[in-house]
Amino acid sequence: MSDNPLQDPRFFRDPYETYARMRGTAPVQKIPAGPEGRHSYLVTGCAEAREAFADPRLSKDTARFFAGRPSRRHLHPAVSHSMLASDPPQHTRLRRLVTKAFTPGAVGRLRPYIQEVTDELLDQWAPGGGADLVAELAVPLPVTVICQLLGVPDADRAEVRTWSNDLFSAGEPDRVDAASHAMADYMAGLIAAKRRSPDGSVLQDLIQARDGEDRLSEDELVSLAVLLLVAGHETTTNFIGNAALALLQSSEALTRVRNEPALLEAVLDELLRFDSPVGIATFRYTTASMTLGGVDIPPGVPVLIAPGAANRDPHRFTNPDALDLDRDAGGHLAFGHGIHRCLGAPLAKAEGHIALRALITRFPDVRLAIGADELEWRRTRLMRGLKSLPVAW
Repeated sequence: MSDNPLQDPRFFRDPYETYARMRGTAPVQKIPAGPEGRHSYLVTGCAEAREAFADPRLSKDTARFFAGRPSRRHLHPAVSHSMLASDPPQHTRLRRLVTKAFTPGAVGRLRPYIQEVTDELLDQWAPGGGADLVAELAVPLPVTVICQLLGVPDADRAEVRTWSNDLFSAGEPDRVDAASHAMADYMAGLIAAKRRSPDGSVLQDLIQARDGEDRLSEDELVSLAVLLLVAGHETTTNFIGNAALALLQSSEALTRVRNEPALLEAVLDELLRFDSPVGIATFRYTTASMTLGGVDIPPGVPVLIAPGAANRDPHRFTNPDALDLDRDAGGHLAFGHGIHRCLGAPLAKAEGHIALRALITRFPDVRLAIGADELEWRRTRLMRGLKSLPVAW
């Protein structure tokens, strides 16, 4: 095994064994983070993760952390300096200007469109056939919805999806950097087009967004547009794929939701807890000394909060490795916690609910087309998601 357990090939296939072993030693512990003796701290306990998410001594300002450090990276500032990588008061200001697009009410108005897109995708699944549930449902549904929200033309969506996927290419920094520039340049052009021809999209709303005398700068507009596009579908894709797999691997759970379709909405939190679409949350580091889980952490070091581990903590969830549709999983951390909690959570849950309900009702005998041990997982510790999910009916 690698000195860093998060780089072991087995971790990408099934991280939960690694998380459980580490959490059993300590809910917070130091792990290697590269050459020259650098290290990070990994948080695997649920109580400790919740505390860390809310602690203002953990900063998300990556620009400040890396300032003055030698780097061969060339990420576009729209990606490296986004709302996701900022602290209050900057984060507070940006989030206030974009929140209204993702309220439960706004998402509720989107549900008919989400249903329409889902039905169109499943209409292409031939009777008695097979499909890749990831490529033919979990990927195109959320990317179509977020592109529609932002006003991305149909002809551009395949290219946008490719750039977004490239941004998560673990171990390929040049590919990630190139994708960040391609996406940012595209969004700058799209914003200019919206100014010339307003279309009522969320992107148009952001161009006009005001909070008193405050409004978004051009760089902030581009950055938010890129963030919404990427965050608006990557995690939802993983959620749909992981949740479908969890149900397909539990005949009891699948039978229950098939017989009681109304139950599905109530068990979305358990599906999110069971196999979280985000394994390890985005970058944070200490700005001051702090003690977490009984461990003293010095200033200036990265702290990795693992929702995937926290959601399987036996101190918080009884029998956590079991999918239990009767469990109250409302305290899960799949969407994070605190001021950075996922803005798009209502949209992700709506898309997951509609997609899974349509899948189960239209294809009641759907099943895995290959053995679970043959499934391939994306090689990224940030995301927990399948490369493909072959199903048959």
